[in-house]
Amino acid sequence: MSSTTDTTPRRTRRRGELSRSGALASHGFLIVASLIALFPIAWLVFLSLGPDSDDYLHPAGIWRKMTFDNYSFVLQHTGFFDWLKSSLIVSFGTTVIGVTIAASTGYAVSRMRFPGYRKFMWVLLVTQMFPIAVLIVPMYQILADLQLIDSYLGLILVYCSTAVPYCAWLLKGYFDTIPFEIDEAGRVDGLNPFGTFLRLILPLAKPGLAVAAFYSFLTAFGEVAFASTFMLSDTKYTFAVGLQTFVSEHDAQRNLMAATAVLIAIPVAAFFYLVQKNLVTGLTAGGTKG
Repeated sequence: MSSTTDTTPRRTRRRGELSRSGALASHGFLIVASLIALFPIAWLVFLSLGPDSDDYLHPAGIWRKMTFDNYSFVLQHTGFFDWLKSSLIVSFGTTVIGVTIAASTGYAVSRMRFPGYRKFMWVLLVTQMFPIAVLIVPMYQILADLQLIDSYLGLILVYCSTAVPYCAWLLKGYFDTIPFEIDEAGRVDGLNPFGTFLRLILPLAKPGLAVAAFYSFLTAFGEVAFASTFMLSDTKYTFAVGLQTFVSEHDAQRNLMAATAVLIAIPVAAFFYLVQKNLVTGLTAGGTKG
């Protein structure tokens, strides 16, 4: 009587690799987490298809009367395109000016050792500790003295005061990961510090710049308190302020608010698409110094 030996090689699990049950549990958790994250968006889109302002109280009835009339009304009978223009002007203005200042600040602190450079970065950090309610009055007085109330430039400068400190810290950490040999090579080639920064460092810092740009854009795009205080003309309202026009003391047109919110998400999604390639890398690269 002969016995047979199973010579089939058994697959060895690599270090850190999950077992089949662990992989199923992990994927199941991620699916549930994704559904939870997507539910508010799907619910907002669903409510935007209800024709009545009180459909949110009995959402089951929306299935029988879905319509795109809310979107037509918002696009044709509100200041949507004025809000879009104002939001894009303010958001892109904040992004361009804020990232430019933050990048030059972060690079200077990362590479140059001038007196008080450490204290300077801490001062930038301290400016983030003041609540908006404390800042509105002095900022309003400053903008009034400069005759910048109800102007895009005034609101852009206000948003830059919020975005620049954080972005300067973020970009300083990213510039620290770029080897100093790059700067030395630039000096050998005859570049001055500005030329080295512009032609050698910035192209290598695209991921960090993408994160800073995305943060600056969102800061300006979704802010309410400053925009509603400093912008007085209804033609200069941003989206965040324009949404408030659907709510009055005795009525709230939540169906129109939902439709407008869905339309508002389109520019943000488009901007995210433009920077997504560098976004993840930029979020993680500044954590360690290379």
